[in-house]
Amino acid sequence: MEMHSRLEPRAEYLGFELALAARKLVEQVMLVKPGEHVVLTGDTSSDRRVVDATAHAVAAAGAHPVIVWYETLPGSSMEPPRPVAGAIADADVWIEFAVSYLMHSDAFRAAMKNGCRYTNLTAMDVQMLVATVGRPDFDGVIRLGKALVKLLEEADEVRITSANGTDITGRNGTRPINLRGKPAEKPGETVMLSGQISWNPLEETQNGTLVFDGALWPPDELGLLRSPVRCTVENGVVTAIEGGQDAETFRRWMESWDDPNMFRVAHWSLGFNPGVPAPTGRIVEDERVFGCVELGIGTKGAWIGGEPWVAAAHTDGSVLGPSIYLDGEAIEKDGRYVHPELVRICAELGVAGY
Repeated sequence: MEMHSRLEPRAEYLGFELALAARKLVEQVMLVKPGEHVVLTGDTSSDRRVVDATAHAVAAAGAHPVIVWYETLPGSSMEPPRPVAGAIADADVWIEFAVSYLMHSDAFRAAMKNGCRYTNLTAMDVQMLVATVGRPDFDGVIRLGKALVKLLEEADEVRITSANGTDITGRNGTRPINLRGKPAEKPGETVMLSGQISWNPLEETQNGTLVFDGALWPPDELGLLRSPVRCTVENGVVTAIEGGQDAETFRRWMESWDDPNMFRVAHWSLGFNPGVPAPTGRIVEDERVFGCVELGIGTKGAWIGGEPWVAAAHTDGSVLGPSIYLDGEAIEKDGRYVHPELVRICAELGVAGY
C-alpha cells in the first residue's frame, strides 16, 4: 500500500494524547457500558499501541476487553480464521483495527445479525487516532455532518465536478442520507470514523466521469495515487477505467475478480474530518479529507439504502478539491464549503480558512 511514512516507533510517542483519544473512542463513540464484552481485532499490520490503548480504555470503562490478533489476510472482506469469527459473533462491541479489514465478509454479517455494535478503523495508527478522534470536537463534527445530510435530503439532483475532470450526476429520489460518524447507539449498528456522510443515488441516474486523484484502495499496489484514475460511469456501473500506470493497476485488479458486481457504484460519500487535511494512503483517513468526495465500488451494504448486493470485494477512492451542486446550487467550490450554514459551522470548529 502506497502511503506517507510517519510511524514513530517509540512506545511513549503521543502517549498522553493517545490515552485521551482512546477514551473518547470507547466512551463517546462506541458508548461502551460496564460489563459489556468488547472485542478488538488487529492483524500483524496493525499498530499495537493503538489496540493496547483502546483495551485499557475499555477496562477503565468497566467493560471486558478481548484482543484478537491474527495474520494479515491477502485482501479486504475475506473470511477470517474461525476463532476470530467466533469472537466477533459473541461480542457486544467490536472495534476493528486490521489493515485487511473484515467488513462485508460473512463473519462481519453474522456479528451484525447478532447485535454487535461495530466500527471499522482499518490501518489506524497513533497519529491518526489522535488527529481524527482525540483532537477534533466530536459533537461539532456531527453538527457539520447533520447540516450536510439536511441539504442533501432536500435536494434531488447532485452534481460533482473537479479540476481533474470529475463530472458526475445522480438523483437521490427517496434514498436515505446516512451520517456515518456518529455514536454507536443501536445493536447491530455499524458506525465509522467521524467526518463522513454516505448515500447512493438511484443507480440508473448515476452517469458521467469520475476521476480519483487522492487515494484509492484496495488493491494493495495502490493507496496514495501517483496519477489520476479516470472511470466512466453509466447507470451506476463503471464501464471504463483509463489513465496511467495506477489506472492500469486498478483496472487489472477489478477485472481479476471476474464479477460484474465489482463494477457497480456502491456509495457516494463526503469527507469532513478537521484532522485530515490531505490523503496519507490510509483509506479510513483518506475518505475523510476535509472537503473531499469519496466513492465506493463493489459490495453495497443494506444500510446504504436501496437494493444491497454482494461483490467479490469493495474498494474506495477519493476526489480532492471537488465542487458540489445540489439542484444547481453550489454548496462547495474547489474543496471549500460556500453554503452559509456550512461556513458558519466550519468557523466554529476552527477549520483553517474559515
